[in-house]
Amino acid sequence: MKILGIDSATEAASCAVIDDDKLLGEITFNYKKQHSVIIMNMIDYLLKNLKLSIDDLDGFAVSKGPGSFTGLRIGMAVVKGLSEGSKKPFVSISSLDTMAYSLAYTSGIICPIIDALRNNVYTALYTFKNNNFNKISDYMAISVDDLIKILNDYNLPVTFIGDAVPKFKKVFEERLNEVNFSPSHLNLVKASGLCELGLNLMREGKFDNPLSSAPIYLRKSQAEREYENRTGRSIDE
Repeated sequence: MKILGIDSATEAASCAVIDDDKLLGEITFNYKKQHSVIIMNMIDYLLKNLKLSIDDLDGFAVSKGPGSFTGLRIGMAVVKGLSEGSKKPFVSISSLDTMAYSLAYTSGIICPIIDALRNNVYTALYTFKNNNFNKISDYMAISVDDLIKILNDYNLPVTFIGDAVPKFKKVFEERLNEVNFSPSHLNLVKASGLCELGLNLMREGKFDNPLSSAPIYLRKSQAEREYENRTGRSIDE
């Protein structure tokens, strides 16, 4: 089964193709490129070099966040368009799940963190025990101080992964008892991991509904917050 995966949840953009348990190719950019400009070009370049077309694929996987509001919408729109045009299914997977899965077989708590600005992170907590990958918390938009309190209550080793690691590494080292950090090359959401999780879902017959599938936002966008601060009204009113 060939799966094309796309991630645009953060400043980085990534796409990959797997064929069952084999990674055929992957492209990741993390240098000030607008997702709306490069995503389709990345997909086109990857498929051409693999001598594949959309017709050769069996489905698609896309990151549903949390992360950049604009990036998530672009990625979701691209995959829904490809799915609708090819009449092939797609699945959406949290970017946090994808990063945590990169640390399978790690003991203790796995804690992916995506920078949410203003000393906040997007995160969730995971464990890998007896060959089972488990999410043990909800997805959260949380301050670093509150996250540290939660992790200290577990009293377990913690391994961090994600683009917010360089920003908060020193704080975690100072305020947590037993802390580890993933290799830096894993701190980006990789479309190859997204594909693998997507393949597992598709093998179980689990697919997204194009009409109801939506990104995980966790909090309102900056534009919505500014509107509410300016008007004193909720944008939903």
